[in-house]
Amino acid sequence: MVPRRREDSVIWLGALTVAIWLGIALGRDGFWLARERDTQPTPARDMTPLPEREGLGVGSSRGNAALAPHPPTPVPSLPGRGEEGWPSVVAVVPARDEAEVIAESIGSLVAQEYPGAFRILLVDDGSTDGTAEIARAAARGSERLTILPGAPLARGWTGKLWAVSQGIAAAGDADYLLLTDADIAHAPDTLANLVARAEGDDRVLVSLMARLRCESLAERALIPAFVWFFQMLYPFATVNRRDRGLGGAAGGVMLVRRTALEAAGGIGAVRGALIDDCAFGALMKRHGAIWLGLTDRARSIRVYDTAESVAAMISRSAYAQLRYSPWLLAGTTIGLALTYLAPPLLALFARGYAQALGIMAWVLMGLLFQPMLRFYHRSPLWGAALPAIASFYAGCTLLSAWQHARGRGGMWKGRAQADLQA
Repeated sequence: MVPRRREDSVIWLGALTVAIWLGIALGRDGFWLARERDTQPTPARDMTPLPEREGLGVGSSRGNAALAPHPPTPVPSLPGRGEEGWPSVVAVVPARDEAEVIAESIGSLVAQEYPGAFRILLVDDGSTDGTAEIARAAARGSERLTILPGAPLARGWTGKLWAVSQGIAAAGDADYLLLTDADIAHAPDTLANLVARAEGDDRVLVSLMARLRCESLAERALIPAFVWFFQMLYPFATVNRRDRGLGGAAGGVMLVRRTALEAAGGIGAVRGALIDDCAFGALMKRHGAIWLGLTDRARSIRVYDTAESVAAMISRSAYAQLRYSPWLLAGTTIGLALTYLAPPLLALFARGYAQALGIMAWVLMGLLFQPMLRFYHRSPLWGAALPAIASFYAGCTLLSAWQHARGRGGMWKGRAQADLQA
């Protein structure tokens, strides 16, 4: 028989887990509802479709298939502007050994149905796999694409941001800069919608959380939770408020107003940030309103077909999120155990009120995961697996700290980029 005092403690533990999940459900600006999407109407008042034109799709039949779930939609026009009045945009694409994905990415950018002036600068950051040649072939002679050989990495910069800085320097006086990754395939109307939102709603930064690939078993099990956890840390509705509060962005797709970026100190202001997108979003929010949302228009085509590859992606920056603090690491580990592991343990092994409370907390977390599972077209049964998924992420965070201690933090394309002096 369980002693009364111990039984009471277990009941209080169960009550605490329910309180935590009620707090998550009612707080954090309802992040779990996944409502902030680029399907929300843009502020532009005149909605007219662009004229039909020949294009390259997203660079290949495989890329077209990947974007097929997103139907063509009318591209918002800017009030009082014809084609000559749309802002000029330069896309900056940093690339290092991206032969597997660069053709689809560049093909989709070349095919953008954008009425204004648009150029693409691919910064080849020392690739040894023919990335530049593949990109040039994918552009099929388009004058939109220029390939820049990257300079050797400068001290104090992460590799990606050093490449981006070179692209920005070569962009001239473009009105907007589209900072996008080499593994992103864009629907033909992506850029026009980004610009319409930035101009119509006066946003200095508009960012899209690209839909991540979710095909392999590892991706189906782990990728929806990646976006869910990201939204928990950076609730999109909070980010999108016009105050000086929390700022964030998703690095795969970021459209930034050039003059605002210059006023913020340029990309060099975040040159050493490992989680560069969120640092960039916080920087830009100090200089104007920003917007971040989910999308079907932009999709990551990078493959994470094993649990090991997903773990490598998570561990690259997880410890940086904790500011390289062992104390925050310990607190986060305990917090994750209490929030995600305690409910199923109570539900399976406790009795009476404690078991009922554990079941309640477990059901709550599963329900809160459902909107993201629907967004990724996954079975609702994955909601019951969230405790196991969270345990995997906790393990990746511990792995990230261990890699940092060994001098291999932030490893990407052969470079350890974490702050080893932290």
